[in-house]
Amino acid sequence: MTKDSTQYIPAQVVRSSQRTFTCKRTDNKDEVEATAKGKLLKGDSIVVGDRVFLSYHDDASEYYIEEVQERESEIFRISIREQKKKVTAANCNLLVILSSVSKPTFKQGIVDRFLVRACQWGIKPIIIFNKCDQLKDFDIKFEADRLKDLGVDCFEISALEKENYQQRVLDLGWSELCETLKERTAIFLGQSGVGKSHTISSLSGGLVELKTHKVGKVGKGSHTTTWSELIELPSFYLIDSPGIRSFSLEDIDPKEMISLFPDLEEIAVHCKFNDCQHEENSKGCSFYGPLLSDKTDYEKQCVFSRLESYKRIVEEVSQNPEWSKNL
Repeated sequence: MTKDSTQYIPAQVVRSSQRTFTCKRTDNKDEVEATAKGKLLKGDSIVVGDRVFLSYHDDASEYYIEEVQERESEIFRISIREQKKKVTAANCNLLVILSSVSKPTFKQGIVDRFLVRACQWGIKPIIIFNKCDQLKDFDIKFEADRLKDLGVDCFEISALEKENYQQRVLDLGWSELCETLKERTAIFLGQSGVGKSHTISSLSGGLVELKTHKVGKVGKGSHTTTWSELIELPSFYLIDSPGIRSFSLEDIDPKEMISLFPDLEEIAVHCKFNDCQHEENSKGCSFYGPLLSDKTDYEKQCVFSRLESYKRIVEEVSQNPEWSKNL
């Protein structure tokens, strides 16, 4: 039997539970329960989002997962002690970082932490500034400009107002967001209270309100399962992965952190010493040398806001006993 045989059925895993997996067939969109055997059950061999090949056995009226296709991306964490990767979902191609311009208070550090994960996972990130109908003293332009060197698109929206809200500062708003999400597989991340549920509901045209148990799990504290799930919305797919809500980056080696700040790494590679601390008195530090001399004060402010985030994260991660003993 080969993958090209008519006996094989292409599908995608949308839910999982121990040995049983709910798969959506590619041909007719039916959801079927499939069982995996042997080596496919070891470790993270099958996760939500995986594209698989199924076989159907008439005699037992059962589907079996025969093969998992190569993944385009993985959402994972590293077990420091075992140095193993724990994968929770696969084939996500857009990481949506949702923040608020009013309440809760915007936190640069949280956004930068999620950007680290996006870089680590190899998933394109975008930023949504929500509740912009309440925009007052928040410097939304600066927060967007500081990420320009990363190529991160930033959207100005009000999930409650939708098309009725006209963005006032940024070029990208509700209609551009809808177009960006179209036919993509996205995961939404953000601190509690930023409006994830309202945003997802609005993007689905209200249809997701019929499945509040699914949307609720995207918001902190309203779920009981640790399983991920792939939800089909009218124009895009949503990966709900409760297990990655933590802002902690303690599983990342602090020595590798600069590589997950690619905008800073481009500058840091010119430092005289590999162990440069990137302080003003650090000898030969490229951040304080002629390399940035052609930048305006505003542009430098953008760079140094990212540098401060990097140094705070490295300091926090370095407190982990598993790493500190190797520093």
